[in-house]
Amino acid sequence: MSLRDHLIARIDVDGPMSVADYMNECLLNPKYGYYTTRDPFGAGGDFITAPEISQMFGELLGLSLAQSWLDQGSPAPFTLAELGPGRGTLMADLLRATKSVPGFHAAAQIVLVEASPTLQAAQQQALAGYPVQWQDTVTDLPDQPLWLVANEFFDALPIRQFLRDGKDWREKRIGFKHGELTFGLGPLSSQAALNHRLDDTQDGDLVEICEAATPILASIAQRITQYGGAALIVDYGDWRALGDTLQALRNHKPADALTDPGQVDLTAHVDFEVLAQVAQSAGCAYSRVTPQGVFLERLGITARANSLAATLSGATLETLITAHQRLTHPQEMGNLFKVLGLYPNHATPPPGLNA
Repeated sequence: MSLRDHLIARIDVDGPMSVADYMNECLLNPKYGYYTTRDPFGAGGDFITAPEISQMFGELLGLSLAQSWLDQGSPAPFTLAELGPGRGTLMADLLRATKSVPGFHAAAQIVLVEASPTLQAAQQQALAGYPVQWQDTVTDLPDQPLWLVANEFFDALPIRQFLRDGKDWREKRIGFKHGELTFGLGPLSSQAALNHRLDDTQDGDLVEICEAATPILASIAQRITQYGGAALIVDYGDWRALGDTLQALRNHKPADALTDPGQVDLTAHVDFEVLAQVAQSAGCAYSRVTPQGVFLERLGITARANSLAATLSGATLETLITAHQRLTHPQEMGNLFKVLGLYPNHATPPPGLNA
């Protein structure tokens, strides 16, 4: 049996499923899920994330968190966590860059929130020599100060999609027809979570909800509010999302979301407004949403690139130049990706961000 067969059997019994249920099955099904059965990162995978593009990304995020830790009085011990840490590349670069920050490593308890056994194995190899703990969820993080990074984590959480119809909504669903998985619409329904979107949408507009993000973000914000700390959330999206942003990727190219379920990566843009509102409800302050390129330039990525370039030539120098451009240029990742910082109300935003 394939995941497609499993989905069809489920639809036969339960009827059409939400986009969220479909994404959850495709990405995390224990037997057939995309993330539970493979390493999707890098040139040999389906996509490349910023840490895989250049060591500069993880280094600068690490230094931002370390300075935030110093600014809050260097509490010890504290949790240094990453959500969805991929191969462990970002955390490895972060730790290398912060090894000279007095007391930072000695006080840090490194926790990776990762559900994939395949990726846990890669992370263990990348972070050999460091005392790393793994947790399945953020609710398992210790009750103590928390400094956390989440790069391209929230975009992979399942979303529900709703089409506006008058003052109500029709949920976009996935069914099975004429031998194919297909999109369709459910019946009219009111959606309290979308009442605030009646002011800025019209009939036919599509709005996405990521219900899974709320408890995760709330748990992080509550810890930061109660114990201190900071979080850097880096992802593609914007403030108050609108429109269909579900996308599939295979071999670094766009793919059909309903073809070969479990064999393609599925993501959606992050609505940073919702994340900020959840943080605020937990008593946590949040920064302005800042383009990744601006954030990295404020942290000195150009100076770091020049320092690395001084010892390079030929193809390795060209790779560095390309990486710098890819991370910061407005036409590449510089504007598409955004950064949101969380921090206690009595503190200042992590370096690179403004209140």
